[in-house]
Amino acid sequence: MVVVVDDRVGGHPDRIGPLVTELLEEEGFLVGGVVGVAAEEAEVRKALETAVVGGFDLVVTVGGTGVGPRDVTPEVTEEILDQRLPGIAEALRSSGLTAGAVDSIVSRGHVGVSGSTVVANLAPSRAAIRDGMATLCPLVSYVVAQLSALDEL
Repeated sequence: MVVVVDDRVGGHPDRIGPLVTELLEEEGFLVGGVVGVAAEEAEVRKALETAVVGGFDLVVTVGGTGVGPRDVTPEVTEEILDQRLPGIAEALRSSGLTAGAVDSIVSRGHVGVSGSTVVANLAPSRAAIRDGMATLCPLVSYVVAQLSALDEL
């Protein structure tokens, strides 16, 4: 599932959701939906909880990870995580710096597990998304495989 966090939801064409969907599908993921929410704690929380309860393997949020007053995605994400995966979050920031995606390196985004769902926060620039997905997908595939093995026990 893809969650686009943007106060302009509905006010302009969504270019982020289709880009993330395309990149996930190229890596073999099936995308169960794209949801746009305003940068409000309640809306972000509802979208994340819906993905977790819905049994999605992965939910990628895009946006709301900066230092502005309405950038609440990291705080909400942290509240729902059972386990944090800080190495993956740092890998996203590091690869974003290499790609010149300034919003990626200043992102406060998290990556972790809630229930059996991997949750990953990405910065919203096209460079941060493209580079972030290239870094994220193989790592998430590994984590999802580990979680699936636990489900089989």
